[in-house]
Amino acid sequence: MLSRRRARSVISWHDRVREPELTPRCCCRQELPNLALFPPSRIRNFAIVAHIDHGKSTLADRMLEFTGTIPPTQVSSDRAEEDQKNEQVLDTLKVERERGITVRAQSATMLYEDPTDGETYLINLLDTPGHADFSSELLRSLLPSQGALLLVDAAQGIQAQTLSVLDEARKRGLKVVGAVNKWDLVSAKTGLGVESVLQGIVSRIPPPKEVQPGEKMRALVFDSWYDSFRGVIVEGEVRKGDSITSTTTGLSYTIVDLGIMSPKEISISAHPILESRVLRKGMVGWIVCGMKDVKDAFLGDTFHHTHSPMPALESFKPLKSMVFAGIYPLEPGGFPKLEEAVRRLTLTDRSVSSNRESSSFLGQGFRLGFNGSLHMDVFRQRLEDEFDEEVIVTRPLVPVKLVYRNGTERTIDNPADFPEPAELLRVAQVMEPMIRATIVAPDEYTGAIINLCTSHRGVPLSHTYLSTAKATSASKARITLLYSLPLSSIVTNFHSTLKSITSGYASFDYEEAPYEVSDLVKMSILVNTVKVDALCSVIHRSVVEKEGRDWAKRLRSVIEKQQYEVVIQAAVGNTIIARERVAPVRKDVTAGLYGGDYTRKMKHLAKQRAGKKRLKERSIGNVTIPTSAFFTVLGGQEGKRKTS
Repeated sequence: MLSRRRARSVISWHDRVREPELTPRCCCRQELPNLALFPPSRIRNFAIVAHIDHGKSTLADRMLEFTGTIPPTQVSSDRAEEDQKNEQVLDTLKVERERGITVRAQSATMLYEDPTDGETYLINLLDTPGHADFSSELLRSLLPSQGALLLVDAAQGIQAQTLSVLDEARKRGLKVVGAVNKWDLVSAKTGLGVESVLQGIVSRIPPPKEVQPGEKMRALVFDSWYDSFRGVIVEGEVRKGDSITSTTTGLSYTIVDLGIMSPKEISISAHPILESRVLRKGMVGWIVCGMKDVKDAFLGDTFHHTHSPMPALESFKPLKSMVFAGIYPLEPGGFPKLEEAVRRLTLTDRSVSSNRESSSFLGQGFRLGFNGSLHMDVFRQRLEDEFDEEVIVTRPLVPVKLVYRNGTERTIDNPADFPEPAELLRVAQVMEPMIRATIVAPDEYTGAIINLCTSHRGVPLSHTYLSTAKATSASKARITLLYSLPLSSIVTNFHSTLKSITSGYASFDYEEAPYEVSDLVKMSILVNTVKVDALCSVIHRSVVEKEGRDWAKRLRSVIEKQQYEVVIQAAVGNTIIARERVAPVRKDVTAGLYGGDYTRKMKHLAKQRAGKKRLKERSIGNVTIPTSAFFTVLGGQEGKRKTS
């Protein structure tokens, strides 16, 4: 059975249309709108952008309620009354609801009647993630938008990511409408001021460009996801039965269904009004076609009518992966299932790079690239939640650049490819990626933040006061600290430690900086002289001894006793920097001896030692390492078996 999937996109214009013949179908409770009544001048496309936890998703919920797109409450017999409120309606993933963050950008179409002119407007809302690790989702959400609603939490003030998303919106020439949440005029939680926000969107954000004579259809794909029943969904201006062609692959497809997101899928292919069966210029919707391979869907791809070729629209390129890790199936023989799960997930998240790799201990797996450590952890959880795939994730590595003495350069993303000390003689420079970190926090935590950055090899660049404390106000002085930090120092626990030492008040954002020369070495873990490739890592020489001792101790605590001695070593090249020992299982061979000369006991013990020696000679390196050992040493936690 051929797999099929679906993708969404924004479309520019349509060719002449044909009336399709099909059975009416509607998957939404509300009445289908007459889309023929909305020319581009009465359409508004905007994205909600803000720092994480500033109320983007909550404000989107209130907008959907105010416009009647969703009912005020979701009545359910299996939930308490106080739990039946609309919360995170556009956050459809389990990981989003559990963590309270937005991971994927989602769109919804609303109808809003502006009281100032009495006109009804078609408003397309895109709820975007606020964390820096999901910046690719933000960037692609700005493609179909003409404006952005910048939300700032009055209690938290301007944060690091607030400035970052504002700069990106301005670079793209979008009209930015500002709103302050949790104060006298606007409250996303209660819905206060939502109408004034909608009025500001209608009056300040420009509409899409008007229809020009002779224009032909072009569709811009800005999202895609897998569906095993319906195929590919694309946003655009077409009808059912139209033939469209991709400018990237050159492949053609026939549209079998289309509609809008409000916020769930609503099919319009069987709309009672013939003129409403088409998505026109500036509208955000979806289409379904029979795309057979997930590799054929490209974010930023442009579709046009097959009989009317057109050049590509603005392209979207996901951000370059900056954190790499190996992912392996927990169960032996689980690679085929893991491979299919990774293929489906990378369709919805094209910022993840994927390559096959193998380990002598863990078997076949993938070397995946992510935008950050949270991005990596969310991807792992989505594998568990959506595909029931429990996986082992190796220690993350940032791309390291090697400059050889002959002038050639090489970038590696796998610790196994890093040269040994003897091979480093041919390398002139080892360079690691740096970041320019921005930390915004109350002034009272400045000392703790400086100590944290210094311990992670940070170099201070500047510090600026955003505000000063006033005797008549309860507000605290806020400071912005700029640091140059190695990217490798923040991919593990830097962010969580920062939140801990500042009681959660600090915000953190970063941007790429040029590579710098660094003293990096490869640390290997050996078990009975056999190198465990899955536990190799590339770290700075200043912390290699501490890391080696820590890893050896953790591994010793989880390896069970064998019939012979197990020696755990951390090494840099041929130099052993840490050693731990797991004593062998010993049977009490003298328990049955009562009385007599002590030499009888010595003979039994000598015989036992000789047997252990022969066993060890035959079984060097043949040590059973449980899966829980990899979870512990790699900083994860033992997975819990799921039952159906």
